[in-house]
Amino acid sequence: MEYIYIQYRLQLQDGRDLAFKLRLHPHTSEAVEATPPAPPAWTALGYHQCPNCPLDAATHPYCPAALRLSEVVGKCNKLDAYAPARIEVTTPERAIVAAKPLQKGLGSLMGLMIATSGCPRAAYLRPMARFHLPFATDDEAIYRAASMYLLAQYFRRKDGRDPDLDLEGLSEIYRNLQIVNTALTKRLETATGKGATTSAIATLDLFSHTLPYNIKNSLDSIRRYFESYFSVL
Repeated sequence: MEYIYIQYRLQLQDGRDLAFKLRLHPHTSEAVEATPPAPPAWTALGYHQCPNCPLDAATHPYCPAALRLSEVVGKCNKLDAYAPARIEVTTPERAIVAAKPLQKGLGSLMGLMIATSGCPRAAYLRPMARFHLPFATDDEAIYRAASMYLLAQYFRRKDGRDPDLDLEGLSEIYRNLQIVNTALTKRLETATGKGATTSAIATLDLFSHTLPYNIKNSLDSIRRYFESYFSVL
C-alpha cells in the first residue's frame, strides 16, 4: 500500500529545527501513525470532552484529535507563538516554503492533524486534507470548502442520495467544528497553559466561527470569477 506523506518542517531563528511527518491512508486520508504508547492524561476522551462528541469512552478511551496533537503540543507549546519561522510543507505534489510567525505554521499543521485524526466531527475535511494547501487566503479557504462540499453532493446524487445544493450541511459542519475547536482550546489551556499550540488552535477557530454565518456573503465575493458559466453552454 502506498501511503500519502505530508511533512511540516519548522525552522526557528534560534537554530531549532522541528519536523512532523504525517502518514495518511491512500483511500480514507486518515492518519495511520501509531498513537503514543503512554498518552498524556489530557488526551483522555472525558477530559473536557467536546459537547457534540458522538464517541463513548467505553470504546474510545482517548480523544482522537488530542492523541494526534499530543506530539506537537509536547514539543512546541512552550515556544514563542509569534517567533519568525521558516516553514516548509512537503506534500506528494509539491513543496511550499513560507516565512511566517510560528503560530501560522502550527495552526496549519494542527488543522491538518485534526482533520485526519479520526475525529467524527472533522472527518468531513479529509478531502481537503488529501489535497492540502497550507496558508490559504480567505478566498481560497471558502473556495476549497464550498468546492469540496458541492463535489460531495455530486457523489451523493450519483449514489441515489439527496444532494444539498444550498450548503446548509456545510454550515452545520463548521458549526460543529467551532465547538470542537473551542473544546480543544479549553483542553489545552487547562492542561498546558496558554502556549503556542493553544494560540494556534484559536486561529483555526476564527474560520470555523465565521463561515457558518457568512458563507453566502463569502461566496458572493468570489462570484465574479464564474462569469463564463452564466452564459448558455
